[in-house]
Amino acid sequence: MKSTISSTASPASTTPTDPTRWPTRRLLLQAGVGALLLPRPAWASRVELERAVLAFTGGVTPEPGGLVLDIAPLIENGNAVPVTLSMTEPARAMALFNELNPQREVIQAAFGPRSGDARLSTRIRLATSQQLVAVAQTADGRWRSQRVEVVVTLAACIEGG
Repeated sequence: MKSTISSTASPASTTPTDPTRWPTRRLLLQAGVGALLLPRPAWASRVELERAVLAFTGGVTPEPGGLVLDIAPLIENGNAVPVTLSMTEPARAMALFNELNPQREVIQAAFGPRSGDARLSTRIRLATSQQLVAVAQTADGRWRSQRVEVVVTLAACIEGG
């Protein structure tokens, strides 16, 4: 009597060169190189933004409120965007920071006791849609902030590479 052993797996599906196996080493290598070429994640720019704010305040986290950051939420052209910072009480200093422009600090201003209303207006360039943070120090030394998300449809700061 002769006995036979049968197998249900075909020999072609267990070989390492099987084209139906996924992912291949080549695909994994291409994905790794592609991941290195992607732009930095958004959380990295938020961390840099928070570092810039804390450097301005001397390590104090500003409390929200008491400061008005006036800017359009939808910006058609990022080349010259009007922005105004104003306080409801006397201020010593004001600053504006952005999330995704090459330089996080947009402007800083100091106010004295004879400065009058704490109000600052300027025009800025915005590279893309991002978050802006206005920070101010009140006359009694408290730190205040206001955050705004803006959408930019035509970005600035990208010509000329």
